[in-house]
Amino acid sequence: MTNQTWGQIRENLLTTVGKNNYTNWIEPLEFSQLDGGVATFLVPTNFMGNWVSRNFGDHILHELSKSGEKVTRVEFSVPDSAVMAAPKPRKAEVGNKANSEAGVGDVPGAQLDSRFTFDSFVVGKPNELAHAAARRVAEGGAVTFNPLFLYGGVGLGKTHLMHAIAWELRKRSPELRVVYLSAEQFMYRFVQALRDKDMIAFKQLFRSVDVLMIDDVQFIAGKDATQEEFFHTFNALVDQNKQIIVSSDRAPAEIDGIEDRIASRLQSGLVVDLHPTNYELRLGILQQKVDQFSTQFPNLVIKEGVLEFLAHRISTNVRVLEGALMRLFAFGSLVGREITMELTQDCLADVLRASDRKITVEEIQRKVSDHFNIRLSDLIGPKRVRTFARPRQIAMYLAKQLTARSLPEIGRRFGGRDHTTVMHGVRRIEELMQKDSQIADDLELLRRSLEA
Repeated sequence: MTNQTWGQIRENLLTTVGKNNYTNWIEPLEFSQLDGGVATFLVPTNFMGNWVSRNFGDHILHELSKSGEKVTRVEFSVPDSAVMAAPKPRKAEVGNKANSEAGVGDVPGAQLDSRFTFDSFVVGKPNELAHAAARRVAEGGAVTFNPLFLYGGVGLGKTHLMHAIAWELRKRSPELRVVYLSAEQFMYRFVQALRDKDMIAFKQLFRSVDVLMIDDVQFIAGKDATQEEFFHTFNALVDQNKQIIVSSDRAPAEIDGIEDRIASRLQSGLVVDLHPTNYELRLGILQQKVDQFSTQFPNLVIKEGVLEFLAHRISTNVRVLEGALMRLFAFGSLVGREITMELTQDCLADVLRASDRKITVEEIQRKVSDHFNIRLSDLIGPKRVRTFARPRQIAMYLAKQLTARSLPEIGRRFGGRDHTTVMHGVRRIEELMQKDSQIADDLELLRRSLEA
């Protein structure tokens, strides 16, 4: 086979595997020889050869056969004179595809989702610090927070921020070697290198990056060998002043099974908690999703109050919230109906049942009286002095938002008050929380305590 033939085959592979994969994995291959039906290609490292063999070997063999060459197998070999170092980084393509390789150069990374950018991240009080820190790191330049450690529960935006950082870094500095992958993928690559007896190439590849991003680091807990390699990779990158960004579902010190030295290292930079979403943030997320869906469902109408209802009722997981809205849009579009409150309750009956907080008015009253250090009898009693009236209104507001009780029912549980009194109290708190930060903080604290 001639180099000209291989050149034509490479052009076919560009179409087959895509530009990113071609640039990172096919272009560095150098045809060596064809002997006895075995086509041999030279590669810079064994790690790369193994990767190409597993992921693109069949593609190469198919194209060789199509060209008329009598090939039964392809092999990849590192020339004896090759220096065991990572290949020179190449500028990666940044496109508008749904997914794109996060690794730059020849370092294997996971895929990035183009939906997860800073522009699509809705900022609110629970996540504003995490967002600001992520923005700062994504600006590049001098390393300030190393590592940046993001933690929080499922569906609070950790992965979204990780992807957003990677996209922003690639846009600002395409020459940087930015790698995003999950802890499980890091572990898989490590085990594969052990099995292939190719640890030198593995170490050099992962320690040659400019920015290393590890998602869900709690998954390496209890994996002693992986933790050992992660620790040394971490130290090597920090010593070179390279940026590390890590996420987890809990704080470093709370990850069971992780070594103390690693927990200590992870806490040595900036540790940021993404708090559970509040009502305002959930409503903002829903409104943004409506804007996104409007092009897909241009004629669909959402009646007033539906988004507010969903933001109140589905509070634990943003993914569930977004999925519920998507189901509503799909259902309304398919049956050609407006999305009313009745349709919402029918269509999402299972989701609403699963998300039902089962918080009682009595529980709210106890929490509020404890928070403001007043007696329960004074909270629900007739006294109108401000010391009792304001906590009473807050309790009414929370009862309206967090329970399925009607205004008359809530009024009866507050000393037999009329439903108009409850309505007035709710409106008053809605007004005050916009201009009184103390009341807003009290409400957020009480809501978290009740939803815990």
